[in-house]
Amino acid sequence: MGGFVEAVLERVRDARAAVQAALEAEDAYGVAVAQEELDDALRLASDHGIDVRAEEGERGAGSAV
Repeated sequence: MGGFVEAVLERVRDARAAVQAALEAEDAYGVAVAQEELDDALRLASDHGIDVRAEEGERGAGSAV
């Protein structure tokens, strides 16, 4: 796996963790910010043909909605 792909996958993992943490903290603003980051990371992955489905299996769904 190339460095760019690894970086994008890490960004997706980090964003998913941030969404989960904000949800657990019941932080509505934090959820909104983290979800925007996750949406951006998922869009970047999609634009470059990076499959994030394996990452979903590790963390659960990719969206807080």
